[in-house]
Amino acid sequence: MFGIGMTSARARARLVNKLAAQDLATAEVLEIMNDVPRHVFVDEAIAHRAYDDTVLPIGFQQTISQPTVVAMMSNAAAGVSERSRVLEIGTGCGYQTAILSRLFDEVFTIERIEPLQLHARRTLANLEITNVTFKFADGHEGWPEYGPYNAVIGTASAEEVPSELSDQVAMNGRLIMPVSNALFVGQSLIQWERIETGFRKRDICGVRFVPMLKGIEAGP
Repeated sequence: MFGIGMTSARARARLVNKLAAQDLATAEVLEIMNDVPRHVFVDEAIAHRAYDDTVLPIGFQQTISQPTVVAMMSNAAAGVSERSRVLEIGTGCGYQTAILSRLFDEVFTIERIEPLQLHARRTLANLEITNVTFKFADGHEGWPEYGPYNAVIGTASAEEVPSELSDQVAMNGRLIMPVSNALFVGQSLIQWERIETGFRKRDICGVRFVPMLKGIEAGP
């Protein structure tokens, strides 16, 4: 599906093998990460670092997430019983979006920085990904028109989860996002699963994401 050079393909395979050795995700998720070309989501000047297991800048004080974290978040989302719809808060460069597009029937993604959203649209169009619907907006309110969602993923850290997002999680669905951790300087990646009595919480790992900000930043 994704046309890329052999050098990038080999580098990507090495990265995925490292992720597999850490048992971070299912074979399905790792196969998708082996197929999605991370280098096309970053600036050409740093594309040679695309398959390092690290965050990289994408402009506007934002980053593309570390592959380790992408694997864990994708794996958590993919573990739901039904994969009809997923909501992503923070499109960024569109890399996580592309992986979700292979796991869910429909992806709804919100980005508050207009130039980032427009660039992600072009990148995903070039990759012939057609099951993603984009919205330029503040992500705190989610996208209730298309909810509830089988999974909601937040790619920026909040002080606390906006109730509007948890309200849009379907029964047996999951909300996965980083939140500030009061016990130490940093953040925790948390999974909440909606059950009959409310939400069941699971801590995944410590992380460091950019903060979840309010408002929008329009392009020039």
